[in-house]
Amino acid sequence: MLLCGNEGRLSTELYGAIAVEVDWDKNDLECAGMPRPNGQGARLRFAGATAESDLQLAVIIAIPDLERDAQHGEFSAKVTLIEEGNGRFFSTSDLSNCLVDITSATGLDDSGDRYSIAGELFCVTPLPEINGTSSVSIPKMLFSGLLDWSAS
Repeated sequence: MLLCGNEGRLSTELYGAIAVEVDWDKNDLECAGMPRPNGQGARLRFAGATAESDLQLAVIIAIPDLERDAQHGEFSAKVTLIEEGNGRFFSTSDLSNCLVDITSATGLDDSGDRYSIAGELFCVTPLPEINGTSSVSIPKMLFSGLLDWSAS
C-alpha cells in the first residue's frame, strides 16, 4: 500500500449504483498524485476497500488548471470512480459538473515537487456509468493525500 502521508484521508457518501459510506484514513488508503499529460494540471488518485461491502474502489480527480505554486483555491475538475475488479467506471464528461476547493498544499521537502494536498470536492450532477445506464452521485468528498510534481 502506498503511503498517503500522516494526514491521508478520503471521506464521502456515494449514492446510486454504488451506495456506500467511505471513510478511509492513512491506514486504509492508497494514494498518488502527479502531473496530468502535457503539463495540464494534476491528478489525484485515492483507492481502498469499503468496510461494509468490501468493494475495491478508486477515485481519480483530474484538476487541469491546478498549477505547482497554487496553495489553495477553487478549480473545475473531472472525476472518475472505478469499481476495481468489476470493470465498472463512472465519470464526468467535462469540467462543468464538479468543483475542487484546495484548502492546503504544503511542501514536504526542499525539492518543490512533493506536497501534502487537501481539499473538498463537490459534484452537482451524478457521474454516469461508462458503457452502462446507471450513475453514482458524490455530493461532497473530503480528501487529503500527496502530490508529486516530478512523478510521471
